[in-house]
Amino acid sequence: MSGTDAESTVLPNQTHTMAADICGQTLDLDEDDDLEVFSKQATHRSALELEADDEGDLKDIFVTVDNPESHITAIETFITYRVLTKTTRSEFDNSEYEVRRRYQDFFWLKGKLEEAHPTLIVPPLPEKFVVKGMVERFSGDFIETRRKALHRFLNHVADHAILSFSEDFKVFLTAQVWELASYKKQGPGLLSRMGETVRAVANSVRGVKNRPEEFTAMQLYVEAFSNKIISLDKVTQRIVKEQKEYLGELKEYAPVYTLWSGSEDTLVGPLKGVADCIERCWKETEEQDNHLTDTLVPTLHEYVLCSESLKAVLRRRDNIQAEFEAKNEALATKKVDQDALKEEIDKLEDRVEWANNALKGDWSRWQKCMRGDIKSAFVSTAQKNVDYYEKCLAVWETFLLSQRSEGSEDADNSS
Repeated sequence: MSGTDAESTVLPNQTHTMAADICGQTLDLDEDDDLEVFSKQATHRSALELEADDEGDLKDIFVTVDNPESHITAIETFITYRVLTKTTRSEFDNSEYEVRRRYQDFFWLKGKLEEAHPTLIVPPLPEKFVVKGMVERFSGDFIETRRKALHRFLNHVADHAILSFSEDFKVFLTAQVWELASYKKQGPGLLSRMGETVRAVANSVRGVKNRPEEFTAMQLYVEAFSNKIISLDKVTQRIVKEQKEYLGELKEYAPVYTLWSGSEDTLVGPLKGVADCIERCWKETEEQDNHLTDTLVPTLHEYVLCSESLKAVLRRRDNIQAEFEAKNEALATKKVDQDALKEEIDKLEDRVEWANNALKGDWSRWQKCMRGDIKSAFVSTAQKNVDYYEKCLAVWETFLLSQRSEGSEDADNSS
């Protein structure tokens, strides 16, 4: 990113001011990547259309990912997931669909959405092989974690005002396995894809010279957001790991007091009371840990992956502009067919405008969703922590009251 920033003609003071404005809105908290290619026929809707659809907030497509199944063949082992769709959209022939999809099908869909809409923010997929904290690829925990992430991915797409109307998305939701395989073969040929990749690489190396300052500010925002969300994710993962270890030790702690009570006649009541308190607090701790694992961890990690998607979107936007700038430079040399080149430049200029408008509209939508998701996760976690400590406090206070009552009765009896 530093290379493209250095080539930008935006004045430093202007960039710093705008970046500060955008970055000030960021959270105040201290496997192989494929080359991106984009389609010449990419279509975009304006930011106004996108905002209008968001304001409508009429959900007409519901997707569920569940029921994972393991498949073993002579050459591979893989997991498929059931994808259930219910919709009232007229472009669908039926109102309900049930298909099975494996991870590579989700990966294909994400690639097609990015190819058709290079400057829209396509939601991230979980990592291809290993999710943080998981070791065994086919363990129950890994499969369930991936299932939830795939469910979120499809629902983010279904909620998107533009991506949800993609023909590729419709095929993914409705086509049987053999139909989907046939549809995949209808994509651009190898030579065409290689040509697009070469142009993308060339534009990336060339860099963009006159990037609008708002997109430079976006890049600075994404860098700051990425650093902070990665730090939060790492710390949260570590807390969860340590809490699981604490939970395991706590589970072994209560039986010790119970065993001890068998050899201390005068301390039977207090020892069994402590054992009961520890066991009850252990159950509350397990519930709190599950909440962190199911709510906060997935939200933070999803936005770690999303920050990488944002960087890719901004690179694709720069590639489109860089191609436009390169054609303008070629026209200035007067060594080519100017009429044909002017026509191509006009198309590229429109494409740059469409790309910019699409990204600006989707950027606002993404920020709104991100802040809502993270705020919800933080508030839910805070409430769970309050509930946890209140319940554990009540457990120990009840124990203290019982001991004080017994102490008073013993004193009365002795007197």
